[in-house]
Amino acid sequence: MTHLARVIRLDESDLNVFEHAAEVGEWAISGAFAYSNWTEADLTGKRRQAFAHGWLGLETFGRASVVAVAPITEREWTAAAEALADHFVAHYGAPSREAAMPVALEELGHARDLCNDYEANTLILVERTLEEVGVRERFRPVAPVAAPLESFAVHGS
Repeated sequence: MTHLARVIRLDESDLNVFEHAAEVGEWAISGAFAYSNWTEADLTGKRRQAFAHGWLGLETFGRASVVAVAPITEREWTAAAEALADHFVAHYGAPSREAAMPVALEELGHARDLCNDYEANTLILVERTLEEVGVRERFRPVAPVAAPLESFAVHGS
């Protein structure tokens, strides 16, 4: 089964730290390509936060701090690829969806390969730094915890 990253929100901080927050449930990729020509001068305020810790949602093209590994259907994969290719046309000057599709599929493939290394529901955090040779990414998985629901119950005083 193929897996991909899906946006989750552990709290409301994404709404405050990113210029545009991704929506819960949308598929996501690293999106580091957006920073390929950045310099230290570009890393200010909310843009710095998006660069340092943001996943790219594939519906809103907003950023998210945390994603979870989830199975993706072929239909969802195709829709994600088309959305990303269209984003390349609209925002990065690709001449057409057809011309952008190989790059979109390559980006999705990187995300799939990362996610397929983990079990479903694993949380993944990204950390980026700007290096002399470009952008460096590190991914930190957080394994899912199987806690019984009763451990979250409120007990009488």
